[in-house]
Amino acid sequence: MKTWGNKEILNQHKTAFLCSRRVPAMTVLKSYDWAKQQRKEGNCIVCGNHSQIEKDVFEILLRGKQPLILVLVRGMKKRWEPEIIKAVEENRLLVVSPFDENVKRVSRITAKKKNETIIELGDSIVVGYATEGGQLEELLKGMKCDVL
Repeated sequence: MKTWGNKEILNQHKTAFLCSRRVPAMTVLKSYDWAKQQRKEGNCIVCGNHSQIEKDVFEILLRGKQPLILVLVRGMKKRWEPEIIKAVEENRLLVVSPFDENVKRVSRITAKKKNETIIELGDSIVVGYATEGGQLEELLKGMKCDVL
């Protein structure tokens, strides 16, 4: 696993956030409200930024001061957005990629591996929405999760 940023964040209690790509409108709003509450409370969240809902939740969290772990759906990037660099420099972000740098395309396999890594890193799991019969629902079977 490749990392960039503050590895000490791994020692904190971490909540994994997962959400299917296609979500009902109410779930989007609940996810945004949840992210704002986590930011306000300073909770450490592990999430991705592949789907639109993941991107939005990550951006909401990134505006705070709490520690975060971002799990990539591909290999480690070479260039980063200024807000990501700033969060790493502030020692409040750890970027993780379970892939080699040559993995540049997103697939069902990389998305599943990203989700597995998020679950593995989290001490608890919050699910925005899991599509019935979808890959995420299958992955979460038998796991204790809080659903928004």
